[in-house]
Amino acid sequence: MKNKKPNAELVWKQLEDQLAPRLRLSVIERTVYAHLLRHSRLEGKLRLQFSLLGVGRNIRLSAGPVRKAVRRLVAHDALRMVQRSKTGHVVEVRLPDEIPAAGLKRIARRAAAKEESTGTRSPVNLEGVDFMQNKPLRNSIHARERDQCFYCLRRTPPSVQCLDHVVPQARSGRNSYRNLVSSCMECNTQKGETAAADFLRRLYRERRLTAAELAARLRALDALASGKLRPPLLHPA
Repeated sequence: MKNKKPNAELVWKQLEDQLAPRLRLSVIERTVYAHLLRHSRLEGKLRLQFSLLGVGRNIRLSAGPVRKAVRRLVAHDALRMVQRSKTGHVVEVRLPDEIPAAGLKRIARRAAAKEESTGTRSPVNLEGVDFMQNKPLRNSIHARERDQCFYCLRRTPPSVQCLDHVVPQARSGRNSYRNLVSSCMECNTQKGETAAADFLRRLYRERRLTAAELAARLRALDALASGKLRPPLLHPA
């Protein structure tokens, strides 16, 4: 079933800046939804057939976490289950502004009405800021982590500091404060395109993180994705 292709840039902004925080999607749920969205609506198809193992291989997760993410996305009406079987599922993937629980259409209407009535545009906020565009913005991410590597927690002097995309750019990861962390060069190189949660577990296996630190870092990943780890910026523009 063919469907008109939406504006991919707008859809991705709605996903990262509005849908994920409003529905409190975890990193895994957001990744699964983004993968299904990319291979359905962004390619002009309303329905998508997939297997849990196939999705897991593509995003480097086992079938268990993928199954839980799909169930929660169905509960949120982000997906409508058309057919479920052992060989694969068929779902209708909804765009962010088509999901009733997210209420994005209502938000857009209110913003437009306010702009029209006041004759002014809404102020720029952190959600639309590209944090790679200049040095002060990049430094604000380092400051948020208090000059520690987000992954291994080592102190990172400026000579070995870099920014890492939690969701890699190769997988459409954005330059949002929700997707950028301060990292030492070693972790940045070793992580590559590995899922952040998997890389943290690798550091634990290598005894570079304790069990308590691993649990705290996994919670920090969810807090980052939900917009709770805001960088110290007074004037995002």
